[in-house]
Amino acid sequence: MQNQQGYHVAVVGATGAVGQKMLETLEKKAFPLASLTLLSSSRSAGKKIAFKGEEITVKEATPESFEGVQIALFSAGGSVSKRLAHEAVSRGAVVIDNTSAFRMDEEVPLVVPEVNEKDLSSHKGIIANPNCSTIQMVAALQPIKESHGISRVIVSTYQAVSGAGTSAAEELREQSKAFLNGEDLEADIMPVKGDKKHFPIAFNALPQIDTFEENGYTFEEMKMINETKKIMHAPNLPVAATCVRLPFFTSHAESVYIEVEKEGLQAADIHEVLRNADGITLEDNPSEQEYPTPLSAAGKSDVFVGRVRKDPDHPKGFHLWVVSDNLLKGAAWNSVQIAESLIKNNLL
Repeated sequence: MQNQQGYHVAVVGATGAVGQKMLETLEKKAFPLASLTLLSSSRSAGKKIAFKGEEITVKEATPESFEGVQIALFSAGGSVSKRLAHEAVSRGAVVIDNTSAFRMDEEVPLVVPEVNEKDLSSHKGIIANPNCSTIQMVAALQPIKESHGISRVIVSTYQAVSGAGTSAAEELREQSKAFLNGEDLEADIMPVKGDKKHFPIAFNALPQIDTFEENGYTFEEMKMINETKKIMHAPNLPVAATCVRLPFFTSHAESVYIEVEKEGLQAADIHEVLRNADGITLEDNPSEQEYPTPLSAAGKSDVFVGRVRKDPDHPKGFHLWVVSDNLLKGAAWNSVQIAESLIKNNLL
């Protein structure tokens, strides 16, 4: 239900990196707002955040905070989502959750609007926003799957430290200064704050994002594997992932190998599909050294694809380079897109 001015939206985790990007996106995309409620933990309550020239006071997130809220954007950690998402739904809100709390719940749609917007019609109050690295990959792969079929996916990621939060970004800054000054590097956060050991990220590469599972893959890698199958409605699609953290601040990059089902394709056929795909910008001209990079993608909403080339040994194999801002399309923008889709399809 909408009043003349728009919708009552709540942002949970408003003071965090993704929460801030959600607010920037709501303002930049001119989302139809009637009112905006900013929520956080008790320690951040009372802070003031500027939005459209006004200052809004952040309140502590409680079950009662969602009275009258129509759309609740959650990005405050899985434990908060598990504690408060159903409370929001019981008070009439539709929750768009940016944590891993509900992604693999069979009752919860996991949505990238360019890929599986129709899944929103089955929502029961909660919609999950996929993992950032998954979003950009499936956005690039879905149009290829629809045109030519895909029978295998192998991905290696090169992920920015902002995916681990603002404290990880600050640790990279401090370690970089120390390294350049010839000082010892102190590591307290990376690769995983709660794990047993910590290693410097500055001038380094860490082949661990999140904790290890019993099968030797990290939780991040398993998220990419399982979420890709759910979003693309391809439960039997072979997917393998290796996720690596690198010392830059914004945007994730991915080297993606796929095997298509159709025979006789060339790179130009993949180019043609991507050139016409929603939310994709093709940047692929090797003769002019044109390809996407984390810096060139930062601050932009699209998923950028380059380095499309046919595998020299497998007749149906292709390699792609996929880059996107992990805080925008990988989080805030995809969440707001979901909200826009709900409005467009009268699903609130």
